[in-house]
Amino acid sequence: MAVAAEIRESSFTATQRQREYLLRRAEQAIGAYEAGRFPEALRLAKAVLTEAPLVAAIVKVAGLASYRLGRWREAIKYLEAYGETSGDIDQTPALMDCYRALGRTVKVAELWTELRRGSPSTEVMAEARIVGAGALADTGDLGGAISLLAGGGTTKALRNPAERHLRQWYALGDLYERAGDVPRARDLFMRVVRADPDAYDVRTRLESLGRQRRSGRTSPGRAATKKAERDAKKTATGRRSPSPSDSGPDR
Repeated sequence: MAVAAEIRESSFTATQRQREYLLRRAEQAIGAYEAGRFPEALRLAKAVLTEAPLVAAIVKVAGLASYRLGRWREAIKYLEAYGETSGDIDQTPALMDCYRALGRTVKVAELWTELRRGSPSTEVMAEARIVGAGALADTGDLGGAISLLAGGGTTKALRNPAERHLRQWYALGDLYERAGDVPRARDLFMRVVRADPDAYDVRTRLESLGRQRRSGRTSPGRAATKKAERDAKKTATGRRSPSPSDSGPDR
């Protein structure tokens, strides 16, 4: 087990009994995180890291648990330490989201640039795109946010979409709605509903858009979103949203 080996290396002055105790606590921390008991996971992870500070899997648990609890600065500390210790870039979207929550949009952009230099998985890139687009939208740049997210091929209709596609469609639909382009927002929300009727609050969003249409509300952002789509063809950049999925702790 990787965690056991890391504990042996990180706590080389500890007795065998102490190491066994730390291993039990580490397993409990991972179990608590996977069960959604984030305060307990964070408490247990910190206890382990006090004695064995270099156990990457537990540093990751501490970072992700802090993230889920909205403790952005604490999450940044652990997630950055995890990346430095493990060389893993899979948690970069969560780290980007922490900086986004603190209003650090320049740092979000820097992390996106660094991520693209690596070889992230398709899922990680998709999540990072959503976060980055959200960060741009936070500054009021809805056109840039749409361009960023649509530039990743998000607008393509798929017969068998994966979870990441639903997240991207939903995020892009939200951006189009905020920009005033109700038809495009409705189309993207409908794609999500067809794939998973219970996903997020998408049915409520569609009902709201239906009420807007019946009340005769217009789409003031149509020209802006058309420009964003043209710009999207010229860029392959991307980003991500407020609730990134993560790969969970390693056992």
